[in-house]
Amino acid sequence: MTDNERGYTITRVFDAPQDLVWKCWTTPEDFAVWFGGHEGQMKDMVVDARVGGAWGGTMVLPDGFEMQWAGEFREVDPTSHLVLAFTLPGEQPPGQEPAYEVFHVDLVETGGKTQMTLRQTGGNLSDEQYVETEHGTGTFMDVLAEHLATLQTSLGS
Repeated sequence: MTDNERGYTITRVFDAPQDLVWKCWTTPEDFAVWFGGHEGQMKDMVVDARVGGAWGGTMVLPDGFEMQWAGEFREVDPTSHLVLAFTLPGEQPPGQEPAYEVFHVDLVETGGKTQMTLRQTGGNLSDEQYVETEHGTGTFMDVLAEHLATLQTSLGS
C-alpha cells in the first residue's frame, strides 16, 4: 500500500433513501448540520457539488477554537459517488503546498435504506492519527444519521 492509499474505511447503513443522503452531502445547509459531529459547529459553509467546485467552511469547537476546512469536489456522479479533497489551510507551514486528504463516498440504496461507504485516503497522517480521525468521522456519521431521521420525520416518511 502506498502512502496515498493509507487511511480508513467506514461503512454505514442509513434508514433513508439515497437521494436524501446525497442531499446531506451536497447542500451547504445539510452538510453544516452533521460535519463536525455534536462538538463542532460549521459556519460559512460552501458546497458546490460539481467537479472542481469548492467545499469548506469554518468549524467552531466548544472552546472557541476554529478550524478552517477547504477543498474541492474531484468526482461527482449524482446520488451515488463523490470524491472530495480537503485540507486544513491553517495547519500548513507558510509557503508549503497544501497536503490533501480525500473522502471517497459511495452510496447504494436497497429497500429504502442507503449503504454509505466512506474511505479517507491521502497518507498525510500517522497510523495513530488515522485511528483518531476514523473515530471522529464516525461521530460525524452518527450526527448524519440523526439529521437524516429528522429530515425523514419532517418529510412525513
